[in-house]
Amino acid sequence: MENSVDKYWTIRLRAVQENLARNNFDAYVAASVADAKHLVMNEIMPPLAVKTVGFGGSMTLKETGIYDALCESTELRVFRSDLSAQSAEDKIEVRRKSLLVDIFFTGTNALVADGTLVNLDMIGNRVAALSFGPKYVVVVVGRNKIVEDLESAMERIKEYVAPINAMRLSMKTPCATTAECADCQSSQRICNTWAINEKSFPKKRIIVVLVNEDLGF
Repeated sequence: MENSVDKYWTIRLRAVQENLARNNFDAYVAASVADAKHLVMNEIMPPLAVKTVGFGGSMTLKETGIYDALCESTELRVFRSDLSAQSAEDKIEVRRKSLLVDIFFTGTNALVADGTLVNLDMIGNRVAALSFGPKYVVVVVGRNKIVEDLESAMERIKEYVAPINAMRLSMKTPCATTAECADCQSSQRICNTWAINEKSFPKKRIIVVLVNEDLGF
């Protein structure tokens, strides 16, 4: 039986799904990470007949098992920038090639309830892919990423997501020490390029999978 928290979020996610559809996104709701993985691998991917796959850094993709499933596929050419043997130059080159793949997978820093994706990047590969390049983009979103307006989305990213990412990546930034944004001038600053996707163009190029679980941060 669905508990009251999950029921609440099911209703909220359906409303967000409708708003995303009005904004020309292709949108789905998954009840769990297992359902999200099945949806991506068995319903979304096959009709698109894709051959090449790229990624934006995303804890959500790893938590759902989607990242590992794609990397383990023998039918896809997967561009990965997280291999320990890669030099910094190799990683950048992989990210550049990932902008021309058939399908690009990423999470999102925040999703406004009206159906707007909001992201802030250090390098810019995620926000670039969302805007142009890959034929399709799949964005997997946990329910915890949903906010009420653009101001809340930007505050969430600057005051919560960015400090946690800086800590996770061992960046030498003020927020990694204080847990507060200082709008710093650090050479390792991870907050450099914003993308606000209010619509998907072409229609349904960006596919959003809403998951009724807390994922990423």
